[in-house]
Amino acid sequence: MRVKLSQYAKMTGVSVRTLWRRIKEGSLPIVRSETGRVFVEIDEIKPRELKVCVYARVSSSENKDNLERQKERLISYCNAKGYKVSKVVTEIGSGLNDKRKKLEDVLLDKSINLIVVEHKDRLARFGFNYIQKLLELDNRKIEVVNVQDNEENDLMEDFVSIITSFVARLYGKRRSKRLTEKIIKKVVDEDTKSL
Repeated sequence: MRVKLSQYAKMTGVSVRTLWRRIKEGSLPIVRSETGRVFVEIDEIKPRELKVCVYARVSSSENKDNLERQKERLISYCNAKGYKVSKVVTEIGSGLNDKRKKLEDVLLDKSINLIVVEHKDRLARFGFNYIQKLLELDNRKIEVVNVQDNEENDLMEDFVSIITSFVARLYGKRRSKRLTEKIIKKVVDEDTKSL
């Protein structure tokens, strides 16, 4: 049976770019039509196995009980949908923090093709759509269980998160500036002593 390259990419969960690289390497045999279209010859179509990751997050360690309940709700949701959960990730950290190690690991693990979250903001306060589009390039998806329609609450939560983040950065910069000033003073004092 022959299938188009784009169709084969969806079936195998590999990007078209990767398939072209394999064709150039000679590791993926192809058949060209009279018009120049590229087809892949396959014996049987194997559906791509769905590898599901549940991702739960809370902002502070004070909410550990909520984190556990969130995780259990997500697992129950996946069971009800017939998904086999292969990975459960829980994390404590701000939704504005773009250096969450566990989330990075999930996003970089290309074997996971479905990430299930309770709300969009559990994954990221901002940039959710960008993350979603980038994952789609690898035929991966994010499924949001509870899509909120109350934008007023979302905006207020985002506003509070932004102010909190900026205040933390401001105080962090002040501390950093004082430390830099101390280091400079120490270097100047040492240079003065050596003269």
